[in-house]
Amino acid sequence: MNESPDVIVIGSGIGGLTAAALLQDRGISTLVFEKNRYPGGSCSSFQREGYSFDAGASVFYGFGENRQSGTLNLHTRIFRKLGLEVPTLRDPVQIHYHLPNGFSLPAHYDRDAFLEALSARFPHERAGIEKFYSELEDVHDILSSLPAGSLEDPFHLASVGVTFPAKIIQLAVKTFRSMGKTARRYIRDEELLKFIDIEAYSWAVQDAVSTPLVNAGICLADRHHGGINYPVGGSGAIPKALCQGIEKSGGQIRFQSEVTSIIVENGEARGVRLADGSECFAKAVISNATIWDTFNHLITDARYKVDENRFLRAPSWFQLYLGVDASVIPDDFYVHHILVDRWENYNQPGGTIYFSAPTLLDPSLAPPGKHIVHAFVTADVDEWEQYDRKNGAYQNAKEAFAAKVISRTESILPGLANAIEVKVLATPMTHQRYLNRFKGSYGPLLKPGQNILQKPQNTTRIKNLFAAGDSTFPGQGVIAVTYSGVSCASYIARQFGKPLDELI
Repeated sequence: MNESPDVIVIGSGIGGLTAAALLQDRGISTLVFEKNRYPGGSCSSFQREGYSFDAGASVFYGFGENRQSGTLNLHTRIFRKLGLEVPTLRDPVQIHYHLPNGFSLPAHYDRDAFLEALSARFPHERAGIEKFYSELEDVHDILSSLPAGSLEDPFHLASVGVTFPAKIIQLAVKTFRSMGKTARRYIRDEELLKFIDIEAYSWAVQDAVSTPLVNAGICLADRHHGGINYPVGGSGAIPKALCQGIEKSGGQIRFQSEVTSIIVENGEARGVRLADGSECFAKAVISNATIWDTFNHLITDARYKVDENRFLRAPSWFQLYLGVDASVIPDDFYVHHILVDRWENYNQPGGTIYFSAPTLLDPSLAPPGKHIVHAFVTADVDEWEQYDRKNGAYQNAKEAFAAKVISRTESILPGLANAIEVKVLATPMTHQRYLNRFKGSYGPLLKPGQNILQKPQNTTRIKNLFAAGDSTFPGQGVIAVTYSGVSCASYIARQFGKPLDELI
């Protein structure tokens, strides 16, 4: 290829796009290669018969307006920096939980309302509830005052350490603590501890003991500050705006251009090779792929191979995208829900149902008089590889599994099955095929006892090869991978002698 950009980005996931947009804005030329015809990866939108469905992500942090929100309102700060606007709609409830034993609780934006509702269910634990959630507030307060940057950049660390020495010490102590173990310092009721487990599982796909306290402070405290805000037009509005930012400053995104390998010479990343055999070279390469796809597929040298057992593998998903008659959704229904039938299997494949009805916020996503129901459960690719596509077994298995999920969902949405007018189903194999994700997984999870700083960072063992996305610190979720993109761009820009301006 004739192009010789400063930085090549593999994949247009949110982490990679964020890094590319910030680098390009700083005058460091970028070229993004994307396999599909649209950007965003699992944070994208697709259209069917007049409906615009969120491919994956549907709960969005990071759009808060508070200028003191530090690393927690990154979308607001990034789009302000790029001179772009992504309109959003405030959601008054993060998630409405529907749990065993008639336990029903909406997690309100209003923190006092949430804590009062939880305390009404567990009046004997009122003091413990306040103390535990205050621990999360403390983490939020620290992160709200710290600027975003790379933990691998000594200049950034020195600057933050000099400016906020006390907060850095406090954060360092909390970094070694688990959400679940912290909860058990204050709370004894087993049902309440199960609720705190599902609070963690709702976004970390792990129980509270396995979830770092710092991550919990972001997701379970910021919902009461920056809040949950849905982008107008759906999840695809976020990657679309990032692409506009890249192209506005002269960068390029090449769609339908699949990278098949990273060119490494003498331990240094030199460029990429595409499916059509062409090659493109750059001074640095950023991989937005999972750690396993990067080092066990795109890198062919066995010396860099990553053992699958080094981390836990996050599950994949079975997803139902449903276009339904609007009459099936009650007027007082919230947008996001989690349904658990039995505590015994909430963390097993299919045990917890997540679903959202985004058209309650943005009716433009569906035809008049219609709504969207996006339902999904955890699943593993191994369950689906056994079915033969050619004889219809795979399709029949999808339909049968979807019918079970729909039937369970009717406990809170009666009549759902008969209201469905459009139905699109996706298995872990769909995620593996379209998103080039190892076994359809959403990246590595920490094992119990591992510290959050043991997550892979942006630098790798290969010189000038960097990583962004859910395989890197701080982990899964749109706001988390956005942070990874900011961190990656910050580190690379410093290496190019063009440090990023602080996001304000």
